[in-house]
Amino acid sequence: MEDYSKMLIKQYKDWGVYVHGDQSYLGRCVVWCDREDALQLTDASKEEQEELFLILNELQRASEKAFGGEWFNFSFLGSYDRHLHCHFIPRYSSDKEFEGVIFSDERWGHHYKNPNIQFKTSPEILESVRLKMIEVLGH
Repeated sequence: MEDYSKMLIKQYKDWGVYVHGDQSYLGRCVVWCDREDALQLTDASKEEQEELFLILNELQRASEKAFGGEWFNFSFLGSYDRHLHCHFIPRYSSDKEFEGVIFSDERWGHHYKNPNIQFKTSPEILESVRLKMIEVLGH
């Protein structure tokens, strides 16, 4: 896993929520299971599952409030980081402006894979996204 430690938004009992380093989808987060031996979604205990659904609901409401998210993709891949985690990916039917940057969901209505590999998220924008999510989620 990338070192997300400085990108923590909120720590729950069994999960941490972090801003993803690629903000080509404004408000994208990673929800990481704290239990070291949890590798796949099917490894989650009932307690972890219940908390995960609470977290995803909170993230959805926070994204709607903070950035105007309209649809949400939840991706449990594990291809690169073989550990139980979820990519929370907000989707937008129109451009969104945040901190003077325009975020375009060019694949609205299609798979989320961002074709704009040139998009780079500055550390300042990452921190602003993190602080905005902390504000709306509560810490």
